[in-house]
Amino acid sequence: MITLSDAEIQAAAEVLYDAEVNRKQANALTLTHPDMTMDDAYAVQSAWVKKKQGAGDKTIGYKIGLTSRVMQRAMKIDVPDYGVLLESMNFEDGSEICAADFTDPRIEVELAFVLKERLFGDNISMMDVLNATDYVVPALELIAARSHRVNPDNGYVRTVFDTISDNAANAGIIIGGRPIKPNDMDLRWCGAILYKNAVIEETGLAAAVLNHPANGISWIAKRFAPHGVGLEPGQVLLSGSFTAPIPVKAGDTIHADYGPLGNVTCQFV
Repeated sequence: MITLSDAEIQAAAEVLYDAEVNRKQANALTLTHPDMTMDDAYAVQSAWVKKKQGAGDKTIGYKIGLTSRVMQRAMKIDVPDYGVLLESMNFEDGSEICAADFTDPRIEVELAFVLKERLFGDNISMMDVLNATDYVVPALELIAARSHRVNPDNGYVRTVFDTISDNAANAGIIIGGRPIKPNDMDLRWCGAILYKNAVIEETGLAAAVLNHPANGISWIAKRFAPHGVGLEPGQVLLSGSFTAPIPVKAGDTIHADYGPLGNVTCQFV
């Protein structure tokens, strides 16, 4: 149920848009709107995306977040969330990324699904996802909080509704490694070792994503179906992180080793 007015939704989207442009975190929206709902949050996200598209950006896919139980417990929620991937968020493997362009940047380890067929409907199964997928490839997600995770003035901790409004914290995607067909291996056992400055920070298995990363894609297809929206061929879909996010800053080098699927790297400058 949407409780915010159109004017309030647009104003909230403007707050997040300005925070990104000015590289200065804003107050959490739930400080101003303590009773906002999940539908309100997605309405703000949509308004923010439309502002980005109005400035010339293009949608290239979607991300699914909060797919692991540990992250759901941390955010006090029992369902995943989603955000929109935009063309401006796409970085090449090995890129140098300006850390100052992002507010509170962090890195997560994921698998990206690239579709060859349209997925639409409220009964999409894991097998439907695998059959519609052209290839699966290692990816890093760059997340950033456009609103304060913890308010420096009063200690207020932002909620999941703030995160959803903030495009599920998505700010970038780095794809690398070796693409594989979705049935070339049991994707639950796809693992990664995440290094920062040659030190292992995180390890994980893709099974942490709803028992199989394709279930993350199935979830978002079902979520979109009542709105008449499908997942389209060529779209990039981040299925959800299977490590905790690690903070990054200028001077950090990130290296994710996916074993037989290769590596993804980037450097923050």
